[in-house]
Amino acid sequence: MSINPLPPAKPPTGVGRLPVARWFVLTGVVALVAFLAGAAQILVMINELHVLEPRPEIAAQIDRLTVSLVVLCLALLVAATALTLMVRYAVLKPIAQLTDQVRAVAGGDFDHRLEVARPAELAELSSHLDSMRRRILANWRTTLDQAEELRRSNGELEQFAYVASHDLQEPLRKVASFTQMLEQRYGDQLDERAKQYIHYSVDGAKRMQLLINDLLDFSRVGRVTSGRTVVETRPALDAALVNLSGAIEDVEATVTADELPKVVGNRVQLTQLFQNLIENAVKFRTELPPRVHIGATRKGDLWEFSCTDNGIGVEPKYADRIFLIFQRLHPRDVYPGTGIGLALCRKIVEYHGGQLWLDGDAEGPGTTFRWTLPAAGDDDE
Repeated sequence: MSINPLPPAKPPTGVGRLPVARWFVLTGVVALVAFLAGAAQILVMINELHVLEPRPEIAAQIDRLTVSLVVLCLALLVAATALTLMVRYAVLKPIAQLTDQVRAVAGGDFDHRLEVARPAELAELSSHLDSMRRRILANWRTTLDQAEELRRSNGELEQFAYVASHDLQEPLRKVASFTQMLEQRYGDQLDERAKQYIHYSVDGAKRMQLLINDLLDFSRVGRVTSGRTVVETRPALDAALVNLSGAIEDVEATVTADELPKVVGNRVQLTQLFQNLIENAVKFRTELPPRVHIGATRKGDLWEFSCTDNGIGVEPKYADRIFLIFQRLHPRDVYPGTGIGLALCRKIVEYHGGQLWLDGDAEGPGTTFRWTLPAAGDDDE
């Protein structure tokens, strides 16, 4: 199985930059030079003793010493050669073998087995590394299976979205349309209770259509998008205000904004985010004309936005509940809606890598929502 290779290894620093083999070679060369220098010095000293013409018994001792030194040098040379071969075949070669195997795995060939037979320490180390490799590979394959299942599930959700947006809404439109036609054609033959029933039917069909549309919008966040790019947030806000122009004019609301920055995001979803928050601010108003202000402050790599209004406000104890889907704090006949708006806003913000919350410490009446979005790379702080 071949997957994306791992990033390059961190380069060693200091004396660790030299491989182990070179350290052995360097140590061996220094030891050999020291050994040869010592042997040469001893031979020079023996020759000097022969020049002095010592007595025969002393000369014999010197000869025996010379033979002993020669035998010792040969033994040391054989031992050094054996040690060199042992280090090469028992340490350096297995280390190089394990290094090549690890590099193959790091290069993306995760099916490459890690196995070194000697020495015991390296054999144990390679066994542990191979166990980790097999565990990671098993988890990776499980993740691939889950990703495939998720793609299949998303395909089914897409199919459901198509059915919901067409096949389910068409009967609702017919129910509402034919019920209204029934009232128009036979209205003079119906009493007030029958007309009330018709009104309930039409209202229920329209609310069901609105609920289906909101659920579709909620399910599409993060799935049906054109990707994230550098986006000017001011045009996104302007588009939201155009969509809400009728509601804003009806209640004589005023919407102001600071100079808004560029962020990394999806313009369509950011427009929907502004639209939902401003629509909530206009809906949950007091007797005073609504006043809504959009602000933005740089916070490191993020922009922190705020939406402040002078409406009825939200008690801090409901700060989490209001972001749950289908959760309402007010009766439907007082403030209409499906209870999905803020849940959709939070999902949009989280899809962009930010957070959305209710500012319970904001000064003054009304409500303040704050959210963060990743700043574009070319923004000035």
